[in-house]
Amino acid sequence: MAERPSERRGEPLVAVLLSWVVPGAGHLYIGRPALALCAFLCVEGLFAAGILLTHGRTFEFLDPELRGAMATALTPEVGNLGGLLWQLKRFGFGADEPGPWPPFMLAGAWLTALSGMLNALFLVHVHVAARTPRGHRPGAPHPALLVGLAWLVPGLGHVAQGRIRRGLIVAVLLIGCFALGTWLAEGSNLSRERHFYYWSGQFLLGLPALATELLSGRPRISHELAYGDVGLLYACLAGLLNVLAFLDVHGVAEKRWLAASAAPLVSPAPPVAPAGEVVP
Repeated sequence: MAERPSERRGEPLVAVLLSWVVPGAGHLYIGRPALALCAFLCVEGLFAAGILLTHGRTFEFLDPELRGAMATALTPEVGNLGGLLWQLKRFGFGADEPGPWPPFMLAGAWLTALSGMLNALFLVHVHVAARTPRGHRPGAPHPALLVGLAWLVPGLGHVAQGRIRRGLIVAVLLIGCFALGTWLAEGSNLSRERHFYYWSGQFLLGLPALATELLSGRPRISHELAYGDVGLLYACLAGLLNVLAFLDVHGVAEKRWLAASAAPLVSPAPPVAPAGEVVP
């Protein structure tokens, strides 16, 4: 059963748009100030750390011919739209003359990407929270938590929902697709600097992609790759297909959450006297 507008904490779309521009603003709008502060500090803390480490130069990874008004719309940072727009206004695509990268450039690029992904999870949270009637605390796992698990490890969100077979199928297919792509590309896909947009796609695979990149040391390529383009496509496709897994997990989780929220709050029955009279 859909919730009545009068039961909402606020308008879900407004809450999402506010939080997309300023992390936590949507939670403040629906009357959750503590969570709003937490969202702002966590998301912008990651973003600020990334900016400090990269000196704001993340988008210099883009080839000059790809730089344009919408060039960064397909990056993980777009989940933190306010931070992304500030970075573009403050640093743009860098100076005309390239210079050496800061010592922790790649770690900083990870952090700004993670800030966008984290805020995307807060957007899921505020959208559901705006639709949850006041006073209700459903026992079902929150959709934002399950989507976060689905990003962290493909299939983990399904397993947490009790859909173990589907979760195992998702994990085997997507991680297998990524592993095949990485093998065909000989690790060339494991660098945001080398393949900016393909890396953005495989970032959506979560921990398997990030752990592989970290453990590989981002191998140098000193010869022509026979199947490099095919490998890049497979590795990126694994992350993009994980978005479908997000949507599947979210759809089931939201349905369960709102169904539990719609259950009436039951008050304990008043005690009854032996003679059948209700005790005041």
